[in-house]
Amino acid sequence: MESLETKIDYKFNNSALLTEALTHSSYANERGNVISNERMEFLGDAVLSIVSAEYLYTKFPKMPEGKLSKLRSSLVCTQSLSGFARELCIGDYLRLGKGEKASGGADRDSILENAFEAIIAAIYLDGGMENAKNFVLRFLAREVDGHSISFKDYKTTLQEVIQQNPDETLNYVLVGEHGPDHDKRFDVEVHLNSNVIGRGTGRSKKQAEQEAAREALSLLGI
Repeated sequence: MESLETKIDYKFNNSALLTEALTHSSYANERGNVISNERMEFLGDAVLSIVSAEYLYTKFPKMPEGKLSKLRSSLVCTQSLSGFARELCIGDYLRLGKGEKASGGADRDSILENAFEAIIAAIYLDGGMENAKNFVLRFLAREVDGHSISFKDYKTTLQEVIQQNPDETLNYVLVGEHGPDHDKRFDVEVHLNSNVIGRGTGRSKKQAEQEAAREALSLLGI
């Protein structure tokens, strides 16, 4: 656990909290009398919600509620949170049941997302809101400040444009990934029928798709 604490950049006073945060229900069900991370996930989601809401509210004082909600949703979606978990290699530390482990649960988006939220809760319970906030903003502030998450939803705009012609089909295709596990980049193409109309690169597949859609809109003169 010490190596994970180094990645998290937080030293637990009660290491049992971290162990619980990493315990999937499949492991708890197999062992019996073991607590899974489901309750922590519930708490962590609430902490994440208030921290992200407060951060965006303060950072963008003129942004209306609708756009704030949309931006927060982009920042804390499953793809984003599971991507943060992969940066920390959380999958390597998860306690999974035999079946879940054999079926690739350590790299399943939903499991990684839940574990990330549970770790937020563990930090909150162990060290209070300020430490939990620092952990969350380590990821969210970077995404916003680096313009990794588009304030404009380019994918939705592109979809609305293409839907004007019902015969057209729009698809996003992952064409490559590169970089170390803690700083991976994804390359995505957006295809209109069989034609490539945009390419994008990002820290997550979602970011890359947004960048590809933005390029496509630019090429379409929108």
